[in-house]
Amino acid sequence: MHFKTLALTTTALIAAFPALAQDETAQKTSTLDKIVITAGRSENEVSTLAQSVVVIDREQIEAASFGSTDPTDLISRLVPGFAPSNQTISGASETFRGRSVLIMVDGVPRNTPLRDNSRILSMIDLNTVERIEVVNGSSSLYGAGATGGTINFITKRGVEEGIRTTITTQASAYTQDIGNSIAPSVSANVEGRIRQFDYFFSLSGDMTRKTYDGRGNEMPSDAMIGQGGSDRTRQGNMFTSLGYENESRRFGLSFDWTYLDQKPDWLTNYSSNPISPDYTSPYTGERLKEDSKYFTGTFTENDFIFGTLNVTAFYNSIRKQSLFNTLSTANSFVYGASNGSTVVSPYNQTILKSDRAGINATVNSDLDFIRDGAKITWGADYTYDHTTQERVDGAAVIAPMTQNQIGAFAQLEVPVTDRFTLQGGARFDQFYLDVEDFTRPSGIFLYNGYRVPLREVSVTGGSFTYNSPTYNIGGVFDLTEEAQAFANFSQGYSLADIGGFTRRAGANSVADICATYGSILAAYGCGTGAPNLNISYANIAPEPALVNTYEAGLRGDWGRFRGTASAYISTSDKGTSFDATTNSVSQQKEKIWGFDLTAEADATDRLKIGTVFAYVEGKYDANGNGKIDAGEYLPNNRIPNTYKINLYGEMRFMYDIMARAEVEYLSGRKVTSQHLPNATLLHLGMSKDMGKSGKLSLGVRNVLDTYYVNPVASAVRGAEVPGLGRTVALTYRVTF
Repeated sequence: MHFKTLALTTTALIAAFPALAQDETAQKTSTLDKIVITAGRSENEVSTLAQSVVVIDREQIEAASFGSTDPTDLISRLVPGFAPSNQTISGASETFRGRSVLIMVDGVPRNTPLRDNSRILSMIDLNTVERIEVVNGSSSLYGAGATGGTINFITKRGVEEGIRTTITTQASAYTQDIGNSIAPSVSANVEGRIRQFDYFFSLSGDMTRKTYDGRGNEMPSDAMIGQGGSDRTRQGNMFTSLGYENESRRFGLSFDWTYLDQKPDWLTNYSSNPISPDYTSPYTGERLKEDSKYFTGTFTENDFIFGTLNVTAFYNSIRKQSLFNTLSTANSFVYGASNGSTVVSPYNQTILKSDRAGINATVNSDLDFIRDGAKITWGADYTYDHTTQERVDGAAVIAPMTQNQIGAFAQLEVPVTDRFTLQGGARFDQFYLDVEDFTRPSGIFLYNGYRVPLREVSVTGGSFTYNSPTYNIGGVFDLTEEAQAFANFSQGYSLADIGGFTRRAGANSVADICATYGSILAAYGCGTGAPNLNISYANIAPEPALVNTYEAGLRGDWGRFRGTASAYISTSDKGTSFDATTNSVSQQKEKIWGFDLTAEADATDRLKIGTVFAYVEGKYDANGNGKIDAGEYLPNNRIPNTYKINLYGEMRFMYDIMARAEVEYLSGRKVTSQHLPNATLLHLGMSKDMGKSGKLSLGVRNVLDTYYVNPVASAVRGAEVPGLGRTVALTYRVTF
């Protein structure tokens, strides 16, 4: 089905809606009046920001989910710069404007910067979320990680006196095989206030069974090698939030526990096209597991001597276990059963352990003595991070690392005239990194069809310091009361996956292997040089990647029409890329450019139509000659999709019935050796609000059961991965 045909079909459906609609005026709220805190670590209206932002409120979360409980699916369709979903529990290749994304909950980062692990976004429970704030472009206000954008989940809390309970149940299935795929989901929220105290409790659980593509083929459980899939999972989330307000002060405590496991029945056949379950090879490893706990304490003083004081203390205990995998053309390096062996270790799966703790202090001070409306946001952060990664038998696969980070920042806002506001700021981070000595386990490298045994390599650690000053400046000009023009320059940085470099010590490329093993591998063409099985971390340490982003745009809200458009360029001299064909990581100069658009209109009092459009492309210094040449496009795992279009319509009918239709177009990418084809999908949803009796919703994703190649999943390892087939989800929610 072509994009044009689907678009016309959806338009016809939407055009027919008004005949059934009520003749009532829908309640509207200006998008420019929405308050966000993520962009500047202080409360700001969208209309005052020099960046492009997207705010997804609770109403949008429920209307646009189509029965999906995965935040990635929602964000990928509503946020222009975010890559399409790879449709698994992993976030591999789900980049933001071709770069890394910082994911936070209530302003506390959940990333693991010393050893990048992408299984973050899909673990967040949408039942606990009040709104999602997305800031486009690089930023360092919260430290490392936001080179492409920032996503901050703002959780719910009790707001009304008394006890309010919400129960949500759901059943979903793939229509290709309902009996083997039907899976339940249930959640319970309890919230309320008792005078000065507020509380919110949430408990949820869901599971998945078999999953299918548009041709009825069962999907593999591990399409991206160790990352996990979307089938055969069990997940539980528990969230608690307590608050106490006393005049100008507020105290808050929250606890969030996420548990998930996945047990595949079969290994994955990466040599088939598309990849598929290997029904000849039962899965023999341990389960994939997620067992992470997050503790957060907050304190706010509105009558602080310098303005408003916000203090946040946190502790994250993160445990992420991957799946067992074997040697293949898509996975050219695995761990051996013994030193020098060509037999894959039965313990070839790892556990990432990261313990992070910190305290952040932010002060918002008025500077009316300089100019009316001037203000400064300033403060300091401290973060402790201890990260290890081990095989399931306890053998370390990266150098254990401990890092202490101290940062200070200031962000100034000055209304220069009644219509023009200037914003700018700076941040300085000092890092103290301790890398322990360790022995990289023996491995097996697949080279020209041969299993090359790689002996253990000793890595000498040490103590290292580095720093990262970053700056930003921007301005907002009020064209009218309804519209603004904005422009900004901002810097962000990432820590370049330090653990990933030590995991590949002596085996990061064919040249690296020959330099390390020399004459030991003479039979494989490495020459007769003396082997060097002792490596210093100082010789392989990556540098922090500093990213510069230049952005300009327009936004406005004229009541019945609202939208934002922005163009950007981002550059870096030390961008980090993973080469799936050689299983290597490298840093090099790169440049990314793109355009984002969101637009929405009230066609009638009951019909809303809109679009989300994004274009992104980028190049890098692939041959290492110090410049970016023609044809040196960034790999697909950085930019898996050149442009995407989402057209949607939302209609409110009589009897409190609402319907939503979406046409989602993915262009794929065709500038690298692996061509990723395009795809067009149709999604439909309908809900009936029955008042005190609850709300019943039906969501259908991929309505036409279209078979397509998922560009993001396929880009991770260069193997073709199908997209998910038609899914039907029936949801019932009641509040009492």
